[in-house]
Amino acid sequence: MAIPTVDPERYAEQLAEKRTYIESTFAHFAPPELEVYPSPPSHYRQRCEFRIWHEEDDLFYAMFEVDPENPKNKKVVRLDQFPVASKHINALMPRLREAFLASDELRRRLFQVEFLTTLSGEALVTLIYHRPLEDAWEAEARELEKALGIMIIGRSRKQRIVLTQDHVWERLTVDGRPLHYQQVENSFTQPNAHICQTMLSWAREVTAGRQSEDLVELYCGNGNFTIALADNFRRVLATEISRTSVASANVNLEANSVTNAQVARMSAEEFSSALKGEKAGRRVAEMGLESYDFSTVLVDPPRAGLDEQSCQQISEYEQIVYISCNPATLAENLTILTKTHRIERFALFDQFPFTHHCECGVWLTRRTLV
Repeated sequence: MAIPTVDPERYAEQLAEKRTYIESTFAHFAPPELEVYPSPPSHYRQRCEFRIWHEEDDLFYAMFEVDPENPKNKKVVRLDQFPVASKHINALMPRLREAFLASDELRRRLFQVEFLTTLSGEALVTLIYHRPLEDAWEAEARELEKALGIMIIGRSRKQRIVLTQDHVWERLTVDGRPLHYQQVENSFTQPNAHICQTMLSWAREVTAGRQSEDLVELYCGNGNFTIALADNFRRVLATEISRTSVASANVNLEANSVTNAQVARMSAEEFSSALKGEKAGRRVAEMGLESYDFSTVLVDPPRAGLDEQSCQQISEYEQIVYISCNPATLAENLTILTKTHRIERFALFDQFPFTHHCECGVWLTRRTLV
């Protein structure tokens, strides 16, 4: 993988290149004019992970440059600062390294460091070791927590020591309204909080005026979109397969006083079967599917996109909001979805500046039969 080279002076140029790429990739769908939402040109990632590289008495943060012609060839790249990462992460990097260098207990067989920070100022740092962690490590780690004003988790094989808590609380502002999100260590969250706020505002805009209808959401994670969109609909039913994410989503519903949304632990495939009456059981019964009037579906799938069956399933809804992290699979899925739906709005969210990655949002409505 290539380590992004951040050059704020070139930001407009790289964003223009992405715009050209997306417009050419999707031109055959004849979409409306592409909406482009820029990111801050640096310090935009709220979470990062680094290997710790040991050289005699020294150690430093490292990533690897992989030779695309020979993936086995990896070059170690030392990182004392990382302009991709949030300012909070960059401020913590040298202070943590100094603490590791000063303590044999903290540095010994330290393998990796993972940072999770928030716009609201919290920081959770996970230290991963290739050795068992004992009382001496815990005592020094607690002192480090106090000294740096952070929270620490220690991990090693079959071991996870949570010193304070295993999550942070993010505060996003969407359309002037504060939204609070519990973000749990080692679970998925949107890495670029600034762009996340933009995506949530865009999704609220395209789904406005549906208060008498219901929303179904697939791949809801920790309730990122669920929380923001709940007041646009009468009711929301969100599904997610990860136990950790479902638990966090329920915490977030309560934290934001959202009372018209329900999160079900179920895969998209299982949910499709439940809608068709092919799947029964306690979890299906608890959803009360017969009481919903779904007009809208929101999908935010993994990079693999949706399979053909899932595309057929979501094409049954009047409107579709599709958030995609992979233009290639989005294009494949739109080949199916545009048979029944028309693209009303199309957006590029620059989630990962100075990389080839593109995050897109598509709003589709059902075609009128003539």
